[in-house]
Amino acid sequence: MRVAVIGHVEHVTLGTVPAVPRAGEIAHLEAPRFFPGGGGGIAFYQITRSTAEVLLYTALGDDDAAASLRERLARTKARVHAAHRAVPHTRDLVLITPDGERTIVVVGEPLHPERADPLPWEELASCDAAYFTAQDPAALAAARAARVLVVTARRREALSRSGVRPDVVVGSALDPREACSLGDFPESQRPEALVLTEGAKGGTVYRASGAQRFPAPPQPKRRGGAYGAGDSFAGALTWCLAADVPIFEACLRAARHGAAVVGALEPLEAQAWLG
Repeated sequence: MRVAVIGHVEHVTLGTVPAVPRAGEIAHLEAPRFFPGGGGGIAFYQITRSTAEVLLYTALGDDDAAASLRERLARTKARVHAAHRAVPHTRDLVLITPDGERTIVVVGEPLHPERADPLPWEELASCDAAYFTAQDPAALAAARAARVLVVTARRREALSRSGVRPDVVVGSALDPREACSLGDFPESQRPEALVLTEGAKGGTVYRASGAQRFPAPPQPKRRGGAYGAGDSFAGALTWCLAADVPIFEACLRAARHGAAVVGALEPLEAQAWLG
């Protein structure tokens, strides 16, 4: 089985703070972790927790943060196709408070691959599924060559401009940037299924035939926040669909992978094996 991820990977520094600092205050980050994250990075690592052949299409800057990410990505068995950008790589600072809430400071603009980059876009036609979280409509059109195309709801603008019809759109009903309905998509681009998660309440699969709720699994005791839970869900969902698991069953399985990362401070430590 071959699965692709198209999108950004960011250099994440994550740690705990007693509280998010107010104006003029100083917060000391405790137990800091450094790892590849972002919407594309977390989903990518979740899919590498499987026997699938994984392809990553991304872009990397030209500084020490990019070098660190390149080294970490090379440790996986995935085929990493990274366009070069002559700019500092995007960094994320993630603050986790005792109640599990996360606050994210993004330094710089996320770096995404584009169809004009000299990457092997033709290989997407051999993929069982592709997960798209980039910004270039032309890259999204190239991703449509995969047998199953999953697109994050956050990229609805790119989807609209691409003119393609995805199989599944996935997002969070709790995030204003992602909350949407099937009616928000023109008929020619309306996905077969819209999946919206609601954290500990589970989520809903919306299809032309109606809506079907799926429950969340029991939540592990939080050691950190829920950073990476939604992206781990999206990665697991994409893998399940590549394996021809029906959409509702795929959501039930993916929900377990989203919940798994809640039990750890760093999501990459807690992502469960797909299989």
